[in-house]
Parts: sequence; C-alpha cells; structure tokens
Amino acid sequence: MKKTLLLVIVTCSLATSAQTKQTFQYVQRDSALFLDVWTPANPRPDSACVVALFGGGFVIGNRDDEYQTAVAKLLSERGFVVVSPDYRLGLKDSAMVADNSSLARLRKLFQWTIDIATEDCAAAVAYVLQHADELRVSKTHIVLTGCSAGAITVLQLDYCRANGLSQASVLPQGWMPAAVVPYAGAVMCKGKPKYMSAPAPTMLMHGMKDKIVNYKRYPPVLRHALYGAATVYKQQRKAGYNCWIVRFEGVGHEVASWLPGSVDLFCGFVEQTFAGRKSSLDATMTDSKLNPTKWTTMNVFDIYK
Repeated sequence: MKKTLLLVIVTCSLATSAQTKQTFQYVQRDSALFLDVWTPANPRPDSACVVALFGGGFVIGNRDDEYQTAVAKLLSERGFVVVSPDYRLGLKDSAMVADNSSLARLRKLFQWTIDIATEDCAAAVAYVLQHADELRVSKTHIVLTGCSAGAITVLQLDYCRANGLSQASVLPQGWMPAAVVPYAGAVMCKGKPKYMSAPAPTMLMHGMKDKIVNYKRYPPVLRHALYGAATVYKQQRKAGYNCWIVRFEGVGHEVASWLPGSVDLFCGFVEQTFAGRKSSLDATMTDSKLNPTKWTTMNVFDIYK
C-alpha cells in the first residue's frame, strides 16, 4: 500500500482551535469506510492515540455522531490523537433479530455481525499503524476504547489478536494495543474466553444490572455466547493478566456512554500501562451523576423492537 494518505475531506480548524479533524478512507468493503482523525493543539510528548468506536447495537451510530464528537474533543484536549472509524452495522435491518427467533440462529447472526465489525476495526488500526508517521502517532501507544457495540468490537479484536484468529489477521505480527478500555463490552466465543497469548492491559467498565450487553453472559443456556465483563475479568485474572474491572452498582447500560464521566480514571489506567506497571483492580462504584434510567431495565430484545 502506498504511504500517501488519501485525504477525502479538507482539513478544517474547529471553532475552538483546540483540535483539527481530518477524514480518510481506510478500507473498501461493499462501500468505502472512513475514519476521522482528531489532532490536538497540544499533543502528548509520547504521541499517544486513542481509537474510539461508537455504539448503537450494530444498528445505528456513526463515527461523528454527537457522543463520538464529545469523546474525541475531550480526549484530544488531554493531548491524545483520537481516531474514530466507521464499521459495518450487521444488524442495521433490526428485523433480522426478530426473524432469527431461535437462540442458535440468533447466536450465528450476532457472531457474523461482531466478526465483520472486528475486521473493520482491525483494518482501521492497521491503517493508523501504516500511516503513523504522517498522523504523528506512536505505534506503541495506541489505546482501543468503545461504547456498547463499539466496546464489544474492541474487546473482540484483542481477543482475536491474542488467539491468532482471522478477524485480526491484518494487524502486524507481534503488535498489541497499549490498553483496551471497553464501556459495556463483551467477547463472543465458544466457552469462557481463553487467551493463547497475553491480552492487552484491559480496564472493563460495566453496569452490574446491564441486560443489553449482559454483565455476565448471554444467552445463559448456550456455551457459545457473549461473555460480559464479569466473566472476562475472572478469566483474565485467573491467568494472571493485567486487568481492571470497575463494576457500577445499581445501573445497567448507562455505563456504555460514561467515558466523559470517568475520563480521569481512563487516563490513570492508560498512564499506568504506558509506564509498564502491572496491576489489578476490582472496584465496585456508585456515582451520584450516574443514575438508573430506562437503560437499566431494558434487555437486548428491547433495542431491536
């Protein structure tokens, strides 16, 4: 691949002059997929980068929606280069969920949906690595984060990378993220997640009442399932990996959009991983600004009605 960047949208300065945003095509699928690169006015000395994926149940969402823009601005104000990519939405026709009424068929549909999103995330990261010099990004200081569907995707990508699975095959051999921080994420696999090689240092953020991306696993009757933060943490800690979990009491899927409310914790974990420190944390939190809403009582089928 040529090292010349394909600039699709002309660089424009934001009104605040705090960041600049550029948009690039990073891969061609059935249609072109793009990513936005937010460059801070005052970048960190280590040229750290955060690849942040939007949420939306693999049905809706886009790389520059209101929440993604807020996250990009917030992290770029902290000096990070922020990359926000498109990815394919396998459940965009949400009627597909209702049409696949058996658990086995539904599991296959979700597996395919997560697989194609993971492939796209891998391609976006590979693009950043290939163009690291032009984007002024350190290849060794790339953090993956996402909310809800985006959180599943980044956690799944690191699982695939560590296990040599095809969804992550475009990543350079031996490369790994500096950290992975999923907000309401999970891993889709057969049996509890196991890692052939070490996962990246991971901080799992999850509401204990989450029934959309289940805190433990879904469906409970199938071995091939979506394993949530509680199970992923237990498996990673059992193997001695560098993993944190922050369990939010009394709330559910609200945690998916809580990066702005926990940015100091996010940055603290990232700084530790950059410094090469190995640690574990199992914390249960409440936050007066994070209160139950309809997202605490909703389940996975509610969002596809």
